[in-house]
Amino acid sequence: MQNVSKSQAMIQGKCPRCREGDVFEHSLLKVNKFNVMHKHCPSCGLRYEREPGFFFGAMYISYAFSVALFIACGLATYVIGNNPEAWVYVVVVLVAVFLTFPISYRYSRILMIHLFSGVKYKSISDVTSGNG
Repeated sequence: MQNVSKSQAMIQGKCPRCREGDVFEHSLLKVNKFNVMHKHCPSCGLRYEREPGFFFGAMYISYAFSVALFIACGLATYVIGNNPEAWVYVVVVLVAVFLTFPISYRYSRILMIHLFSGVKYKSISDVTSGNG
């Protein structure tokens, strides 16, 4: 496997330690299972939930995503709709939140693992051989 950068691993939803194993079991296309995570990395065995309640912190990341989405949708609605009535803003934002929820959910958890878990990158050969 080629060396994957940290940003590529985050975008692709890979393990922060080996950058090979998937964090989630299914793709986003499986709408009813988009939130199912592996307990451990399928490649290196890293336990993703570093401590009980670790992913509660991902709610703050998801909140930041939502605020950015609200602002973007509000501004776009204002510009495109020429300042429509309030109900139009509400409908546009609710539809956008509903459509982007799976992405926000997954990437808030992926960012939480990569940025706040304290796990350092090791190649899969180092992990399996016990080096490093």
